[in-house]
Amino acid sequence: MDIFSGESKMKVKVLVRNPDDYLRETKRDIHKLPRNYDPALHPLEAPREYTRAMNAVKLERVFALPFIGSLDGHRDGLTCLGKHPDHLSWLYSGACDGELKLWDVAKRKIVYTVQAHDGFIRAMAFSQETSSLYTVGDDKLIKQWKAQELDGSDLKAPINTIVTRSMLTGISHHRSKPVMATCGEACNLWEHSRAQPIKTFQWGVDSLQSIKFNQVEENVIAACGSDRSIILYDMRESAPLRKVVLKMRSNSLCWNPMEAFVFTVANEDYNLYTFDMRNFASPINVHKDHVSAVIDVDYSPTGKEFVSASYDKTIRIYNSRQAHSRDIYHTSRMQRLTCAAWSLDDRFVYSGSDEMNIRIWKARAAEKLGVVKPREKTALRVNAKLVEKFAHHPAIKRIHRHRHVPSHVYNSRNELRNSRIAARRKEFNVRTHTKRQLPIIPEKAKVIVSEQQ
Repeated sequence: MDIFSGESKMKVKVLVRNPDDYLRETKRDIHKLPRNYDPALHPLEAPREYTRAMNAVKLERVFALPFIGSLDGHRDGLTCLGKHPDHLSWLYSGACDGELKLWDVAKRKIVYTVQAHDGFIRAMAFSQETSSLYTVGDDKLIKQWKAQELDGSDLKAPINTIVTRSMLTGISHHRSKPVMATCGEACNLWEHSRAQPIKTFQWGVDSLQSIKFNQVEENVIAACGSDRSIILYDMRESAPLRKVVLKMRSNSLCWNPMEAFVFTVANEDYNLYTFDMRNFASPINVHKDHVSAVIDVDYSPTGKEFVSASYDKTIRIYNSRQAHSRDIYHTSRMQRLTCAAWSLDDRFVYSGSDEMNIRIWKARAAEKLGVVKPREKTALRVNAKLVEKFAHHPAIKRIHRHRHVPSHVYNSRNELRNSRIAARRKEFNVRTHTKRQLPIIPEKAKVIVSEQQ
């Protein structure tokens, strides 16, 4: 009791709860469950998470259905694919009979067809500055096509045609300037307003197979030569910059869109090589797993992954920093692949093969297409984290990495593995035998022997 005021005071303990902590905002919302995250209160948390990770990785393999559909309409084998930077659902395709088609991938139908060249369409490139598509073919022509109309009617006739002296095998456009580069007998630089090349690069190569502009360091160009070389050019210089020669010829090349100095080449020796142009002494990564020549390669917009098309009738998806593929796609009807492309929304992969079909695949085989609700999206994200947490556990790793492959790929892979083991064993035996048979010669005798020789 307070003596001066005559009032009595008492301390009372009261439970106070905030309704926002346990009540739903709406009747359709889920009930909130309070949890104590103290690890001492959850001794079985790790076994429970392991079980959830095991179920998640099994469900991922169950729902891994990467094939979406095919686009058929060509009368000859595919040679190249092109993407429109402003229309995600538009896809251009060129064939061996010179036919150019514009596809609406979302509706899976042909928008427009035009006879673009006499003979093969070798390559195509898009200019975002002029909204134009450039194609080159065996008829020694560079053609410029408008690509703005939604019905594709501006593909009726080219708006510009340039006649060249030799056959061209590749074309690439500068990201921001009105300049394009072509390859054939030499590397030529062209401007939109001129009918003659403004610059020509040569470095003792019979012909160049593929050429690409760097999308970050915009003045740098890389090309694959028929003499097994990879050549770097700078459009500001008067001569090529660097050159590296591999054991076998490279068929295609693609720059990483997020790393300025990194590019990947598809090689005839069944491998892909990732180089850093600042150090050409050796590749920074060798990507294996194919059992036949790799024909084409294309990076995802994120730069973290790329897709490769091979003559072994499969396409593989690689992490750009790993040596082995994370996924392999194949169908019983798909024949030798000639081109591949990664969609600009990072969700789909396109492949073209010599049986005249374009196939659409998911970039992530188990991804759900269509509307994904927030709760479902959260659950998928949690499952992915659980699989990543237990990725090195033997049982989960085996399920996560397991893929069914065609019998010819399986048998060829075993043959290649056995040949590599035999080559290593032979090399080891030769070294061991040489060390045993090597005579011990005194130092003075060595000098005399060398003088007599």
